[in-house]
Amino acid sequence: MNYRQLGRTDLHVSALCLGTMTWGEQNDADEAFAQIARAKAYGVNFIDTAEMYPVPPRAATYGTTERILGDYFQRHGGRGDWILASKIAGPGNGIDYIRDGRLKHDRPNIQAAVEASLKRLRTDWIDLYQLHWPERPTNYFGQLGYRHQDSVFTPLEDTLEALDEQVKTGKIRHIGLSNETPWGTMRLLQLAESRGWPRAVSIQNPYNLLNRSFEVGLAEVAMREQCGLLAYSPLAFGMLSGKYEGGARPANARLSLFNRFTRYTNPQAQAACSRYVALAQEQGLDPAQMALAFVTARPFVTSTIIGATTLEQLEADLGSSELRLGDEVLTGIEAIHQTQPNPAP
Repeated sequence: MNYRQLGRTDLHVSALCLGTMTWGEQNDADEAFAQIARAKAYGVNFIDTAEMYPVPPRAATYGTTERILGDYFQRHGGRGDWILASKIAGPGNGIDYIRDGRLKHDRPNIQAAVEASLKRLRTDWIDLYQLHWPERPTNYFGQLGYRHQDSVFTPLEDTLEALDEQVKTGKIRHIGLSNETPWGTMRLLQLAESRGWPRAVSIQNPYNLLNRSFEVGLAEVAMREQCGLLAYSPLAFGMLSGKYEGGARPANARLSLFNRFTRYTNPQAQAACSRYVALAQEQGLDPAQMALAFVTARPFVTSTIIGATTLEQLEADLGSSELRLGDEVLTGIEAIHQTQPNPAP
């Protein structure tokens, strides 16, 4: 396993990060514990969760993923072996059951969210605490065609000052962004540097063969500002594994169980996906491993967040860390991308 510096910190995280958003919905605690043990044995030292998880979010399961992780640490120990990341939710998205819908990134909400996550996680500190999505209205979760809205949101200065307080208490070590835009990222970095507040060390945005929009404005930021990408949905909700080819809907798979996930299933995305799967098969590669290896090899990526519902899937995902794509494969990927760029942004 390769390890990479997290921003400008002294932490080095594994090139693959264990994602957890199925725990408490598609996976029970025992299955989650087995995933943790296998990932750790493979060399993974980085694990990502969120107060909102599992997904799809529901009031009945709110916080379950963090509780599962906390139960693992309580039962098996080894908290210090992991670089643990979590996130505070933002407003909207039908989660008004969290803090009674008071989901601003202000001091009271940040303090309450951190305390609740620490309690569920049964830990004294969170290594990387991320803003799950911006409080202000902007483009994220696949929204296109920017429409400016003059709205009241917590000043970014107030958010950073509140996070700084949590860093000073030792409850969080570093801060990160998620689903953020180039403007938001640069503004937060500039404010942090000018005021002496914590500087974001990472940005967790979607990035995969069907959605390389991160390259347009944020990849340069990630490189020049040492605020690397934690790439989520690297398999485009499993589409790039090939398991949904031909309209297949395997039992217990995410797109089979939940019809709300449509980001990667439009006709253009399905057509491009079929071409990537075919390319992998022509080259004698596992389609999922090819897709993951491509993401992990990008110079602006700090870590690729993998998620699995079975140990077999996890094993294949972990194995992608040993795959180096040859020139012929990379040329084939770029040829597909040029004819069908970003069909699922």
